Amino acid sequence: MTATFDPKANLVMCRKYQEELPKMPYPPFPNKAGEELQNTVSKKAWDEWLEHQTMLINENHLSMMDPEAKKFLTEQRNKFLDNADYERPQGWTPQAK
Repeated sequence: MTATFDPKANLVMCRKYQEELPKMPYPPFPNKAGEELQNTVSKKAWDEWLEHQTMLINENHLSMMDPEAKKFLTEQRNKFLDNADYERPQGWTPQAK
């Protein structure tokens, strides 16, 4: 018996871009929330979030030991991935594509 190749196996319907895009190779967190993100967010959207998250952490001098900072970033992540109004660093302008 030959294994069949499913080209859609590595795709996910991205909640940010509303299209099928390559998925993350592994969940970003080792829990159910991480699995949910892997199944609903593309690698492209996740990489963009990580870049934005770094700007938020640096701009706001956030400590990842602070539960309030973690809560803030989780809220911002969900807004970012759902295309809601999320916080941007001061002076931020989108990159020309």
